[in-house]
Amino acid sequence: APFVDEIDLGAVGPVRWLFPNAPQQPVTINGGYVMPAWFDIRHDRRDEDEAGLRRSQAAIEALLAREQARGIPAHRIVLGGFSQGCAMALLTGLRHTERLAGIVGMSGYLPLAGTLAAERSAANADVPIFLAHGTQDEMVALPRATASRDALQALGYGVDWHAYPMGPPVCMGEAGDLRGWLLNVLAP
Repeated sequence: APFVDEIDLGAVGPVRWLFPNAPQQPVTINGGYVMPAWFDIRHDRRDEDEAGLRRSQAAIEALLAREQARGIPAHRIVLGGFSQGCAMALLTGLRHTERLAGIVGMSGYLPLAGTLAAERSAANADVPIFLAHGTQDEMVALPRATASRDALQALGYGVDWHAYPMGPPVCMGEAGDLRGWLLNVLAP
């Protein structure tokens, strides 16, 4: 994550960045090739790997619990990710039972959207959400990202939405926008 070097958060005090690796598993859409993935991606994008998503959600919940055991209160944690990591940040963060500082999603989408209304946590009902997406992203097409944004907004979430004229890599404008958002949600 070299882009974090561009995000100076010194104004909010010490910050620890954690970048967990997804487990190695076969991914159907890639011919069953074993690769890092939080969940399987099938040919029919509507056929979500709920078991894989829930397994990874539990792993991320364990990571959050570990950070809290280290003395970091949930309200000082921003959960974020890129692509599948975005999906996992939204899936886990919106259902997390303690208030988070925010959720960041870059170049991804909202998985299991149909279950969110019943499963969402009251603690994060108004959690700040930063979503960014490239208009030329071929992995997660822009309409899927905007549908995710719209679904979140329909449930009352405030979404700070950003679209950039690029594909899925993170661009400097995105890093700058994310920095400003993080400074705001982590302000002492």
